Amino acid sequence: RRKDPEVFQTVSEGLKKLYKTKLLPLEEHYKFHEFHSPALEDADFDNKPMVLLVGQYSTGKTTFIRYLLEQDFPGMRIGPEPTTDSFIAVMQGDVEGIVPGNALVVDPKKPFRKLNAFGNAFLNRFVCAQLPNPVLESISVIDTPGILSGEKQRISRGYDFAAVLEWFAERVDRIILLFDAHKLDISDEFSEVIKALKNHEDKMRVVLNKADQIETQQLMRVYGALMWSLGKIVNTPEVIRVYIGSFWSHQLLIPDNRKLFEAEEQDLFRDIQSLPRNAALRKLNDLIKRARLAKVHAYIISSLKKEMPSMFGKDNKKKELVNNLGEIYARIEREHQISPGDFPNLRKMQDQLQSQDFSKFQPLKSKLLETVEDMLANDIAQLMVLVRQEESQRPTQMVKGGAFEGTLHGPFGHGYGEGAGEGIDDAEWVVARDKPMYDEIFYTLSPVDGKITGANAKKEMVRSKLPNTVLGKIWKLADIDKDGMLDDEEFALANHLIKVKLEGHELPNELPSHLLPPSKRKITE
Repeated sequence: RRKDPEVFQTVSEGLKKLYKTKLLPLEEHYKFHEFHSPALEDADFDNKPMVLLVGQYSTGKTTFIRYLLEQDFPGMRIGPEPTTDSFIAVMQGDVEGIVPGNALVVDPKKPFRKLNAFGNAFLNRFVCAQLPNPVLESISVIDTPGILSGEKQRISRGYDFAAVLEWFAERVDRIILLFDAHKLDISDEFSEVIKALKNHEDKMRVVLNKADQIETQQLMRVYGALMWSLGKIVNTPEVIRVYIGSFWSHQLLIPDNRKLFEAEEQDLFRDIQSLPRNAALRKLNDLIKRARLAKVHAYIISSLKKEMPSMFGKDNKKKELVNNLGEIYARIEREHQISPGDFPNLRKMQDQLQSQDFSKFQPLKSKLLETVEDMLANDIAQLMVLVRQEESQRPTQMVKGGAFEGTLHGPFGHGYGEGAGEGIDDAEWVVARDKPMYDEIFYTLSPVDGKITGANAKKEMVRSKLPNTVLGKIWKLADIDKDGMLDDEEFALANHLIKVKLEGHELPNELPSHLLPPSKRKITE
C-alpha cells in the first residue's frame, strides 16, 4: 500500500527532511558527491537569496555592489587594474568586519562549509565582508575576482576557478554577468566560465555596464555585438536578458540615453527585489534538478558495475567502458525513458571515471530509486502547495534600502511627472491647457444638455486607431459620474488619456487625483 505524502510545517523544513531521508541515501550509495557536487547542508536550505557577480576585470562588479548598498564594504578595492583578487561574500552582520575563508567554512550557520574541498589556495582567497545594511537583510551578494585572459587564469590561481564558480552557481538565486561597453571580447577563460554555468541559464542576467560612455549609434552596435558573442556561448534558443546602464553614483558622461538607462535599471531592480519572494521556489526547483541528476548518475554507475568482469581483464574493460560511455548513455536513455538533457557532460564524466575503481561501484538498488521517484511524484507536490501558502501568508517580501529606496518616492521616481503623472504638482488642472481644442470637437458632436452620448463619443475616439480594449479603459476612467455620457470636461479628459497612450505611456488603473476635473472633485470625495 502506498504511503501518504509526508506533512511538513514549513517549506525549508520539508526540503531538509526530504533531502536527508530520500535523496541523500541514493547520492551516497552511488558516490554522487565525488562526481558532481558535495552534499547539501541545513544552511543551504535556510540561507538568504544570493546574487553572484561574474565578469572580466574592471567591468564594475565591486562598484555595482557599492551602488546597490550605497556604502563601502570591508575589503572593497576598486580600480582599473585587476583589483578584487578574492571571492568576497557580502553579508548582513551587526558589526563591520571581515571573516577569513578558513573560519568561514567551519561556521555551520553559513552555507559555505563544503568549499573546504577546494583547499587552502582557494580559502586564502575567500572572505566574508559583514556589515549592517538594509539591502543585506534580504539578500547576500558574492563578488568574484575579475576573469583574466590567457594562461594566467588557469596557472597562477592555484585552484580551479571554473569549478568554484559552478559550486556557487548551483546555490545562488541570480547570476549577473557584467560586460564593459569598451571591452566586449569574451576571452577563452570567460567563455569557459560561462560554459561552466550551463544548466543555470534560468538564473543568468547580463548587464552591459558603462554604457553612458558611448554615443547612441555606437551603443546599438555594441549591444548587437554582445548579443552575437553571447549567442555562440550560451546555448539556449531564447535570448538572454541584457540590461543596459551605468551602475555607479557619478554623473552620466553622455546623458542622451538617460531615459533608457532609468527604465533598464528599474527592470533590473525589480528582478533583484523579487528574489526573496521566490527563494523557496528556487530551492525546490534546485532540489528537483539535483534529484533528476542523481537518478541518472545511479543508472550510469550501476550499468558500469554490471559490465565489469568479476575476475580478470578489469583494466582493459574499464578503458573500453569509458571510451564507449556515449553508447551507455544512449542505452540508459532508451531503457528508462530519460531525457538527454538530464545526463551529465560526457567529456567531464569520462575524465572523472578514469580515476575511479569500478569494482567498488554498487549494482542497481531499485528501492533507493523508487524512494526518489516517490519524492518527485508526491512529496514535491505537497511542498508546492505549501510554497503558495507561505507566499500568501507573508507580507510581500522585497529587497529594501540602498539604491532600491532612492527612486521609490518623490520626483525622482521612475516616470514621475510623465504620461498620466504629468501635471501632478501643478496648481491648475493639466487637461485645461488643451481643453479649448477639445471643446471645439466636443461642440461638433451635438451635445444635449451639455453632454454627448457614448455612440457620438465613440465616433471621435476610434479615430485614435487605438484598440477597443484600450478605449474601453479610457472610457471607464473618463466617465467619472458613470452616467454613460461625457460632458465637456470628461471628454477633454478622455482625449488627454488618449494622448498619453499614443505617446507610449501606460494608462493608470485608477484615475490619479490630479486628473480629476475641478467640477467633479466633490463627487469623488
